[in-house]
This record gives sequence, C-alpha cells and structure tokens, in this order.
Amino acid sequence: MTRPIDGPRLAPRDGSKPKKLVIFLHGYGSNGKDLIGLGQHWARDLPHVQWVSPNAPDPVPGAPDGYQWFPISNLDPERIEAGAATAWPIVDAFIDQELTRYGLTEQDLVLCGFSQGTMLSLATGLRRERPVAGIMGFSGALPGGGRLKEEMRSKPPIMLVHGDQDQVLPLGFMFDALENLAAAGHGAQWHISQGLPHSIGEDGLEIGRHFIANALAGRYR
Repeated sequence: MTRPIDGPRLAPRDGSKPKKLVIFLHGYGSNGKDLIGLGQHWARDLPHVQWVSPNAPDPVPGAPDGYQWFPISNLDPERIEAGAATAWPIVDAFIDQELTRYGLTEQDLVLCGFSQGTMLSLATGLRRERPVAGIMGFSGALPGGGRLKEEMRSKPPIMLVHGDQDQVLPLGFMFDALENLAAAGHGAQWHISQGLPHSIGEDGLEIGRHFIANALAGRYR
C-alpha cells in the first residue's frame, strides 16, 4: 500500500466541473504551493482545468515546509534511479485517485514537473499502461533511462525545457533524457532557455502554456 499524498488545489477558473486535469510535481526541498502558482498563471487561457499540486511524501530534514520525493545527496544516476523507483508508485496511485475523483481519463491529464518533480513525471508517466495527454518537464532528468526500453509501457507526448546555465541539474541531463527516449523508440520536444539557471523563465512559461493547451486538446495524439 502506498502512502497518501495531497496538497494545494485550484478549481477551474470558469467555475465549471473539471473537464481536464494538470498534476504538478514540485522539486526537492519545495512543496505543492511552489507550483500551484503556475496554475493561477495558466488558468486564464485554460479556464476548464483543475490544478492539483501535492506535497511529496517525505519532509527534508532542516528545511521547514520542504519535501522530497526521495533523498538525493548527489547526482549519481544509480541513486536517482533507485530513489525514483521507490517514489513513482506513490505518484501512480495518486494519479489513479485524482482521475477517479474528477471522473476523468488519462487523456484528460497532463503531468507537469520541475527538477525532481520532472524525474517523477517521466518515471511515472512512461510506465503507465495508458498514455497521459502529456508530460511537461522543467529542469529535470530521466531516471533509469538505460532500462526505459524494457520498462516503458506508453508513449505520451513530452516537452522538456532546461536552462543552459543550470548548475543544479546541468543541461546535459536533458540531452541524456532525449538520447534514452530515442533509444527506447520514443521522442520529445525540447527547448533550451538561454542564460537561465535552475528555474523557469518567461519563455518556459509560454512554452508550458502552449504545450499543455495542445496536449489537453488532443493535438499530439
């Protein structure tokens, strides 16, 4: 049995019953409040979307209101893969819960992650039997890319955005993800934010809005 998670929610701006769903997965040491603001920003153009931003299951020691999907002391790929393997079933169960809650299907859902949240968005979304409408990943990495061909169960549309001045998860992690996706017979759209550190820039906000809108409209199927 997986541990329950929850966090901030933002109802559809137009006041209607949710027709689409975006689940945000935050980065290491952050919390659900951090990314729910993206929903407030994008809701003007996506008024029918329900936005949900759960806190990761484990607190980060010494970081008030900071949570982690898994401990990460360095960027060793094997440790990242092992950590993601323990966490993605929690996200997977949460997705099932939220789709049932709102009476929606995978094709109504986009996963949107930042940093460690991107790792979990990719690790979970690619292993679900039915593809989600899209995975929007900022400044992240693909855990266990070398085994993706054997473990991938669906091929959802993916957009990856990464800053070329990222010192936390350097740009090479995005290119590694693209290479491993290609080796597994999948691909992704991608964009490099010039001069951007470990963050989301204005160009990323616009790319994210455009990708999510198109994914939820089924334009990438």
